[in-house]
Amino acid sequence: MHPYLDSLSHLSAAEQFFEALELPFDQGVLNVSRLHILKGFHDRLRKVAFDGLDDAAARDRCRAALAESYDTFAAGKGSKTFKVFDKKGERVFVPLADLRRVQ
Repeated sequence: MHPYLDSLSHLSAAEQFFEALELPFDQGVLNVSRLHILKGFHDRLRKVAFDGLDDAAARDRCRAALAESYDTFAAGKGSKTFKVFDKKGERVFVPLADLRRVQ
C-alpha cells in the first residue's frame, strides 16, 4: 500500500476525508449520500496505479477521485450502489425496539 493511502486508512468519517484532502463539501450532500460517495471514492482509488508516485502525486490522485465521486452525487447523477437498494417493491420493516439513540 502506498504510504499516502496508509495515512488515509485511519480516517473514518466522510468529513475527515474531505478535510484531509482539502476539498470543500456541502454537508447536506454528505448527509444524504455519504456512503455512496465513499464507495465511489473507494472504487475509483482501486483503478489508480500508485506505484512510483510520490506523496504529492498520490494525494492529487486521491483528491481527484473523491472530488469526482462527490460531484457525481452532488449533481444528482449518482446511482445507489448497495445491495439493499436493489430490492424493488419489498417493504422494509424495522421494529421500534431495534432503534438506538446515537450520541
